[in-house]
Amino acid sequence: MAKQDDQFKKVVSHAKEYGYIFQSSEIYDGLSAVYDYAQNGVELKKNIRDYWWKAMVQMHENIVGIDAAILMHPTTWKASGHVDAFNDPLIDNKDSKKRYRADVLVEDYCAKIESKIEKEVKKAAKRFGDAFNKEEFLSTNGRVLGYQEKINSILSRLGKSLENEDLADVKALIEELEIADPMTGSKNWTEVKQFNLMFGTKLGASADTAMDLYLRPETAQGIFVNFLNVQKTGRMKIPFGIAQTGKAFRNEIVARQFIFRQREFEQMEMQFFVKPGTQQEWYEQWKENRMKWHLSLGMGEDNYRFHDHEKLAHYADAAADIEFKFPFGFKELEGIHSRTDFDLSQHEEFSGKKLQYFDHESKESYVPYVVETSIGLDRMFLAVFSNSLINETLEDGSERVVLRLPAVLAPTKAAVLPLIKRDGLPEIARKIVDDLKFDFNVIYDEKDAVGRRYRRQDAAGTPFCITVDHDTLEDNMVTIRHRDTMEQQRVKIEDVRGIINKEVDMRAWLMRM
Repeated sequence: MAKQDDQFKKVVSHAKEYGYIFQSSEIYDGLSAVYDYAQNGVELKKNIRDYWWKAMVQMHENIVGIDAAILMHPTTWKASGHVDAFNDPLIDNKDSKKRYRADVLVEDYCAKIESKIEKEVKKAAKRFGDAFNKEEFLSTNGRVLGYQEKINSILSRLGKSLENEDLADVKALIEELEIADPMTGSKNWTEVKQFNLMFGTKLGASADTAMDLYLRPETAQGIFVNFLNVQKTGRMKIPFGIAQTGKAFRNEIVARQFIFRQREFEQMEMQFFVKPGTQQEWYEQWKENRMKWHLSLGMGEDNYRFHDHEKLAHYADAAADIEFKFPFGFKELEGIHSRTDFDLSQHEEFSGKKLQYFDHESKESYVPYVVETSIGLDRMFLAVFSNSLINETLEDGSERVVLRLPAVLAPTKAAVLPLIKRDGLPEIARKIVDDLKFDFNVIYDEKDAVGRRYRRQDAAGTPFCITVDHDTLEDNMVTIRHRDTMEQQRVKIEDVRGIINKEVDMRAWLMRM
């Protein structure tokens, strides 16, 4: 765990040092669990969003996008169940005065057991070498099976207790497992209680007449209330999807782990409307499709896994998470849910307006079922960033810090470096920048020795460095250096665009799906 903590601290520190993420309002000592995306962070975030949008909307003829308002009529949240049921189970430690999510304390306990399983796997892999079969080991080793059985038993009990709103049993489970306050080690806990996560606000010029509203806790409801508007104006036929990206807000009392759990965050969601009875087929199809999207980025198949929900939300008949191996363990990255017809039916009831689809082939009207894919953009950012940060030992024994971002997502695609700041080299470098910037985000860098500039761009995540030297004056060629391999090659200036494009073109990456 100490090693994981050290790696996570490096991620947080590197994100600030290289202009990716700053603490919000830092000069006023910051605001807890609220962050600003800096000059490089905003580009990486935009590129992730674009990569998702192209895969989900542009590449599907039957999926369109919208951008719904953050503020919605308050009855929306009554219909969706958020007013009555959007709660987290919280528990306080009487000695430290710290507040925690009770379910997260239990999940973290299980994560520690999972780390024991990983240690057993590593020891066995080292012992058996090439003959090691991981799947067979996990399914036959007695100690591993015991660990896994304990995890399953704990999570099953937790899920049933939360589903039955038996908060006393949640506390009893914490006490039986002897879970201590992570900060102080105290086991002196209060009762578990529910806390609603929505932020309240007001709409109106005067306090007397202002309407009580909420900042939206999710983006999905903006899609549901616009279902018929989109279907009719777009002449959409079932099955079809509506996608959107946007901010959501949750008053997380136990916000933590950097940008993993924030009070203001961004979601990328798609609601896919299907004929009742076909939802299971589409659910499985979207599970497969979304995993392929993640794997297309080349961040390692072993870093992903599916987690099927034992405890289902009141609106769902199937649900699974795509979990990613963050520095603090496997955690939810994306959810795929079969939401049945709950949302549209609820909005029908509360609005008094029909939200049904008329099927011209079967000559029948029905409320569509919905399969949802929902991914946190901030969590995806953290997954990409933390997975890419590497301390690498080179052949000569020296070390370098490299941010090996997928090139398609990198904020800056290339840095153009004049070898020295005279003899006409800066002018050529500037001309190359001016030529490339119409196609790529590129920068000019002339400060320090070229080797130090290479290291700086490696740490910033820039896939290519293009060096202009004195030979360039004679042969119109430059040296292009690849971040990941540090390989250098001499190429014609007119070939640079094609070399970069081959590595960063979104089409090439998405074709891997």
